[in-house]
Amino acid sequence: MKKDTHPKSELLNIKCSTCNTKHELLTTSNEVTIDVCSGCHAFYTGDNSIARAAGRVERFNRRVASSNKKV
Repeated sequence: MKKDTHPKSELLNIKCSTCNTKHELLTTSNEVTIDVCSGCHAFYTGDNSIARAAGRVERFNRRVASSNKKV
């Protein structure tokens, strides 16, 4: 096997810019930033803001459908 074919991996402490939670990550790069982690992402926290957005889309589609019937 050839020597020095794989890059050196390092353990980095990364901080989420949204909730300031610290995570450890094994990576080959020197600097990594994350905007959203599992501690503050809506999918993992159960935030229903996406469901509210879906309701707005349905309401918009109903208005478009009713305006098309008048024409």
